[in-house]
Amino acid sequence: MTFTHRHLLGIEHLRPEEIVTLLDLAEDYVALNRAPDKHKDALAGLTQINMFFENSTRTQASFELAGKRLGADVMNMAMQASSISKGETLIDTAMTLNAMHPDLLVVRHPHSGAVDLLAQKVNCAVLNAGDGRHEHPTQALLDALTIRRAKGRLHRLSIAICGDIAHSRVARSNIILLGKMENRIRLIGPPTLMPSGISEFGVEIYDDMAEGLKDVDVVMMLRLQKERMDGGFIPSEREYYHRFGLDAEKLSHAKPDAIVMHPGPMNRGVEIDGTLADDINRSVIQEQVEMGVAVRMAAMDLLARNLAAVRGAA
Repeated sequence: MTFTHRHLLGIEHLRPEEIVTLLDLAEDYVALNRAPDKHKDALAGLTQINMFFENSTRTQASFELAGKRLGADVMNMAMQASSISKGETLIDTAMTLNAMHPDLLVVRHPHSGAVDLLAQKVNCAVLNAGDGRHEHPTQALLDALTIRRAKGRLHRLSIAICGDIAHSRVARSNIILLGKMENRIRLIGPPTLMPSGISEFGVEIYDDMAEGLKDVDVVMMLRLQKERMDGGFIPSEREYYHRFGLDAEKLSHAKPDAIVMHPGPMNRGVEIDGTLADDINRSVIQEQVEMGVAVRMAAMDLLARNLAAVRGAA
């Protein structure tokens, strides 16, 4: 299998063939997760520590389930109540973790680059579960798997990513991944929610939903990340929904078989109409959640194999 990385810190350093390797293995885990016996021993005897410095429901539960189904000993550290809140530095935390001899470390952190720093200081495989505005690689990979299963391919599609692009690590990881796989990417949202320099990413930028959604294959909606906003980025949620919230009328500009995605959690009636989010003929939001477990199982499986190879050669 073509996947040589010690850590999964972002999409940026993955080659297209490595992305395909991970998605192909994730397909096997989709089948396993739908079987009566959902367990495999790929991580048997290994210790997985989940460190979430930001609150998370989907991602943390998904990683925990993924580790347990692969036979790992899984520990969740409550970082809000940890020594970090008492002033311990990230480096001190890394040293403490090293003394516990974990094999897999899953980290979510509010500051961009913090996960990469930890990865430099520990002797185990590190998976980035989201760092600041930087990246969220497993979300982009599960989105890619969802698209590939729905559309039968992951290249030369027209994909619209809509909403709060500026504050979204999900958008950044998806732009990088989908660009590597030769897709046409459109970003739609108000100018206040577009990051500076975004045009350098080889994307098309729109501030009109009807124009931006014209004939696209995939519509990916993003949450308004109000916790990362420190000013008046939008006039009001009502005005935002009127202009940029996805409803049936706006979706009618996309292809008739276009799928609707959202990484969650959703603000119904702000960035997406609730009826549309629940429409099983258009929405693949629940499939995204299912694919998340399979993708995280695949990522940890591949990293564990590489870790074993490194330790065997030492």
